[in-house]
Amino acid sequence: MTTDVPDESFVRFGEDGALLTYGSYLRLADLLDAQHLESDPPAHDELLFITIHQVYELWFQQLLFEAETVRDALVATEAASGGRDLWFCRHLLNRMHVIERTLVQQVDVLETMTPQDFLEFRQRLAPASGFQSVQFRELEFLSGAKDPGYVHRFKGLTEAEQARLARRLAEPSLWDGFVHVLGEAGLDTSSDEAVTASLRTVAHQRSSYADLWGLAEALLQHDELAAAWRARHVVMVERMIGAKTGTGGSSGAGYLRSRLDLKYYPLLWELRSAL
Repeated sequence: MTTDVPDESFVRFGEDGALLTYGSYLRLADLLDAQHLESDPPAHDELLFITIHQVYELWFQQLLFEAETVRDALVATEAASGGRDLWFCRHLLNRMHVIERTLVQQVDVLETMTPQDFLEFRQRLAPASGFQSVQFRELEFLSGAKDPGYVHRFKGLTEAEQARLARRLAEPSLWDGFVHVLGEAGLDTSSDEAVTASLRTVAHQRSSYADLWGLAEALLQHDELAAAWRARHVVMVERMIGAKTGTGGSSGAGYLRSRLDLKYYPLLWELRSAL
């Protein structure tokens, strides 16, 4: 008789085993020593500022991991993957949605810092800036919003970071994966106009294309939540520093506002007008 339950007879539960601890598994000694203040004397809220942004980077890492998995599942040949599991793709996209809502809510924590408190250490940050978040830009590229100009505008990139961004620009995106699956379903994907017509077919025949419609809606939700984070972020910046220039030399809130109209999947948004 077989079972899917793993055999745990070799595991000695409880502290008597002493093979692994909570702290050693999570590498807490390293993690909790990664917050180093630049202000002198120490500004009270700098620890909060560092922690929030480190947490963002951890979530970006997780989002990239999930998005890569979805993309790889979509672009792989069915023969190689043993059949395409669109349910799993939607499951991971739903996980990404939950994480993205968390990113938006984390801004509330940052806003417990007053502008006066931020100004105590802000000048120490220059020229560092959130604009330089390589993982955030990777996530945009992987989602489908590829802009090579960002690679040239970034300052202080390591060779490894340059290689990561170049790879994201060259590799298929989530949108490429979705279009690939549309084509596999026998739908025309030869041009943007053809994709729009195919999407209309999917939308009007949801019972026949339930998986494809569900996947399209999951991608649109990912896009919408990314837009919600950008909108929440710019309002927070305006509340914190007004119209001041960003620490990295950008126009600050002005630059952020210029990104509010960004859409990963414009054809999915335009579909609403074509139904």
